[in-house]
Formats: sequence, structure tokens, C-alpha cells
Amino acid sequence: MSPVHPQLARARLIRGLRWYLKEISGAGAYERFAQQHRQQHPGTPVPTRREFERRKTQRRENHPPTGCC
Repeated sequence: MSPVHPQLARARLIRGLRWYLKEISGAGAYERFAQQHRQQHPGTPVPTRREFERRKTQRRENHPPTGCC
């Protein structure tokens, strides 16, 4: 296997770090939601991130998980 060019390795590291931060912050979930919303409801505005988080919280409060785990 040939060695990876340092700039390519750095770019891969930055992409991975960016993905990780987006996932732990919830930005990744919102981006997936927005993309799905655009596909399923073309022509309608995408709810804001704030509205997305509000709906997610309401859903969690209205339908709490059952069981111990």
C-alpha cells in the first residue's frame, strides 16, 4: 500500500472531525431532516432548526420511551 500524501491525510482528518462535531451537536440530524423534507414536500418551506428541535422535544415528551433501557 502506498503512503498517503500529508495534505490528503489532513483533509480526511478535518472532514472526519467536522462530521463528528455535526453529529454530536445535532446539526447532522437537522440536515438529514431538511433534505428529506425538501424531497417529500417540494415547494414548502423547511422548518427552522429551532422549530425542528422544538418538535423533537415535544415528540420525546409526548411519547417517552418505555422499558428500562
